[in-house]
Amino acid sequence: MEIDGVKWNYDRFELIADGIVHGIGLAAALCGVTALIFYATLWSTSGQLAAAWIYGVGLVTTLSVSFLYNLFPICRLKWLLRRFDHSSIFLLIAATYTPFLQRGWDNPFLSRMLIGIWVIAALGVAIKCLFPGRFDRLAILLYMGLGWSGVLAARSLLSTLTATTLILILIGGFIYSTGVIFHVWERLRFQNAIWHGFVVAGSAVHYSAVVTCFSGTALS
Repeated sequence: MEIDGVKWNYDRFELIADGIVHGIGLAAALCGVTALIFYATLWSTSGQLAAAWIYGVGLVTTLSVSFLYNLFPICRLKWLLRRFDHSSIFLLIAATYTPFLQRGWDNPFLSRMLIGIWVIAALGVAIKCLFPGRFDRLAILLYMGLGWSGVLAARSLLSTLTATTLILILIGGFIYSTGVIFHVWERLRFQNAIWHGFVVAGSAVHYSAVVTCFSGTALS
């Protein structure tokens, strides 16, 4: 079926597979974020706790919206949910960067970069909400550019994050980037489930990076 130029051609088995992937990811995110917030409450500063909340809310919101949109019956409301789903990717990218860049808030470059990432993410959300379906390929480039913008801060982050955290950030980035291949490979059966599998895997690796970020704080 097609609505306003957007096609949803997934069969029953593809939807079941996608639902399983989403269910696993969302359940793991809820458990992981709960543990992270608890840990941050005990061991972190107020700024780091706020960053943990921002990250946690961003992760759970993105996976929840994606679950709802992709499993929702095909109708006009699904077209509206598509805007929220695509917008939430910008939210996840900015939210994921927040705990890492917050650690270097005293560094003017890192603090400006954190603000800049959120500004660009807000711009991306505006584009997705105001011009749905019109700039999808441009949005993919914007996702990738925003996601890899952290490379610019690598040198500055060396003094605030451990090598383990930085390596996990890179691995997660490569997983997301590889998944984009399947995101645009629309003729491949189970393409959507595979893409979301990469999203869940990338999110898990970045969650591990966030945990090591807070562990480093507790041990220092």
